[in-house]
Amino acid sequence: MFSVRARLLCAVLCVLCSGGVRAGLYTDTDQVAILTPDNVDAVLFNSSYATLVEFYASWCGHCVAFSPSWKLLALDIKEWRLAVQLAAIDCAAESNIKVCMRFSIRGYPSLKFIPAFSRDDFMGEEIRDFSRNVTKLRHLIIDKLESHKSPGPPACPPLEKTSTREIDSYVENSRIQNQNLALVFEEEKSYVGREVILDLLQYVNITVRRVLSSEEELVSRLGVTDFPSVYLFNTHTNFSRLKVLREARVFYSFALQSLPGVVRQGKSANASDLIRNEMEEQWRPFNKTRVYMSDLESALHYSLRVEIASHSVISGTQLTALRRYISVLNKYFPGRPPVKNAVKAVNDWLQVQKGTSINYSDFRAILDTTSTDSYLPKVVRWVGCQGSKQHFRGYPCAVWTLFHTLTVQALETGSSDPQEVLQVMRQYVRRFFGCRPCADHFENMAAENVDQVLSVSSAALWLWSRHNLVNSRLAGELSEDPHFPKVQWPPPDLCVSCHSLKSSGEHTWVINEVLTFLSNYYSPQHLLHDYLSDDDAPPPKDRGEATVVVMEQGQEAGEEVKEKEIVEEVDEAPQDDKSVSESLPRKPSIVGLRLRQFREDIVDLDSFIVQHYKAKVPVKKWDTEDEVETRTKSMSRTRRDLAAKEAEALALEMETEPEPYGQSLWMFVLSVGFSRLDVSLCLMLYLLSTLCIVAMCLYFRVKRRQRRTKVALP
Repeated sequence: MFSVRARLLCAVLCVLCSGGVRAGLYTDTDQVAILTPDNVDAVLFNSSYATLVEFYASWCGHCVAFSPSWKLLALDIKEWRLAVQLAAIDCAAESNIKVCMRFSIRGYPSLKFIPAFSRDDFMGEEIRDFSRNVTKLRHLIIDKLESHKSPGPPACPPLEKTSTREIDSYVENSRIQNQNLALVFEEEKSYVGREVILDLLQYVNITVRRVLSSEEELVSRLGVTDFPSVYLFNTHTNFSRLKVLREARVFYSFALQSLPGVVRQGKSANASDLIRNEMEEQWRPFNKTRVYMSDLESALHYSLRVEIASHSVISGTQLTALRRYISVLNKYFPGRPPVKNAVKAVNDWLQVQKGTSINYSDFRAILDTTSTDSYLPKVVRWVGCQGSKQHFRGYPCAVWTLFHTLTVQALETGSSDPQEVLQVMRQYVRRFFGCRPCADHFENMAAENVDQVLSVSSAALWLWSRHNLVNSRLAGELSEDPHFPKVQWPPPDLCVSCHSLKSSGEHTWVINEVLTFLSNYYSPQHLLHDYLSDDDAPPPKDRGEATVVVMEQGQEAGEEVKEKEIVEEVDEAPQDDKSVSESLPRKPSIVGLRLRQFREDIVDLDSFIVQHYKAKVPVKKWDTEDEVETRTKSMSRTRRDLAAKEAEALALEMETEPEPYGQSLWMFVLSVGFSRLDVSLCLMLYLLSTLCIVAMCLYFRVKRRQRRTKVALP
């Protein structure tokens, strides 16, 4: 007999299934293969991978309690799926009873291991007394793969220990260019090496091998002192230790997947031809540690002028969703004054509409009404969200960025409604977002637990965690950009303090540090205004002094570049340097911080009070004094980390980048504010003046000699 609570939980989980196959406790977004009478033979038998199957009953309380571990395990070993995958079948469903009887299932939950290339009469290897712990289940799978009888999964790399002789033979016989060899040194009972090997299973241009501490010759040759540790081995004399934040599996795997040339199998490592042939606009170098206003404005333009435009008449729930969307943008969008004024004008117009519907043409007319201080550029210009090909990233990336920014702005401005931004995003995605499967998946995530968000800070964290779930689900799919792989964000190289390890060695997020990072990363002060467009701005003659201000905020692709821009970390185009540099005109390869401009000193009174009168700053009602102090220290530490990254990258850029336009720095600085034609005319005038002066000097010298000669005659 099972409790009412268990019944309700099972019912809720069933309702929350995604738009795809529905099956008891799991959905097709959980990375678990859902078995049915129609697909069981195709999934389990004569396959090139092994399968670990859970047989459960959706009414079973123990099965319900075990399901979170099974889901976490499926996400954890998602990269292993070419060698092994997880599956599940609900034996409580009448349609599945015969399948469960076929495997002689007597109790729930039950686990059975199905090796690769099994025959259809195989009953599976029963796993008894299995643990509910994800780490122990992962180790169980590795043990099964190691003991797998031949033939094993073809994609499964060698998991056994490697000897010095094998490493030497591999290096001598390897003729593969750009092939990285990573050696994981560890103790015999450690699983880290085998886990990293399987984590890199789907990646090419890298080979990972496990070396035990007992392999004294190789340990001595490389000077290995820590176990575990990873070394990149090229030749007998060319090797280096892999630098990571922590000596643990997740940090090793991320660092190795990020090595140059290492990409997911089946995806090109060189996108130079793609850049040349398919991208209409040249690549925009950008700083991956910053958010670009151009992405936010482009998302706003595409949302309001393209997606919503598909509804000629907006009424009912769509009109309600639109009003709330524009209202939140009006309150929290950290845009330039002209863009914010344009959004405010649309919001004011919507608020006075008393009917039950509006025509999109009327909405568009208000949006397109421009003035000196109110306009939204009609252009899509992705920067931080640009992909290596046109169909990668772009608008979906910018939508995530937009709503992350809005949640942080709601936090910074002290919003009293913790779910305001999340519910607006939920309704917008449901009513207007063009990708319907994406909208369904987001709705399922929101329906699951968005109602449990009780604070503005938890709203920002909820959206961050959902975004990471989506990244995990889409990693390896055709929609993934090979040069911008979907990883758990922020990665260690972007936020060191966000990552930590449990006592068991498992990775865990430091939530307070993540919140601090989000608050800084998406803050208006951290936004870059490069590449902004003013296509819809009124003509200069009608704008007066405002023209100068806006023109200094961004440059068009074909405009004269009048500023030197410097960045911490720049993401160059994924390209072959030689071929692309010859085929594309070069914009500044370093973007971001600019030469200091003369401007009015405007004091931010709020920041001034916080910095100089911290003891008198009012504390928000949901924050204790200790929490405020902790958050302040954490934010200061994050800012110092970002500043250090900026300084380090700045030094690197100054060492490696050529001087702008092949000129000296002084020449470049002196030319600021002048076109190339102006500079050329000045140089010509200077040369002509010099020639005239020289000619006059020569003339007077000749005349003077002639005069002396005449005087000397008798």
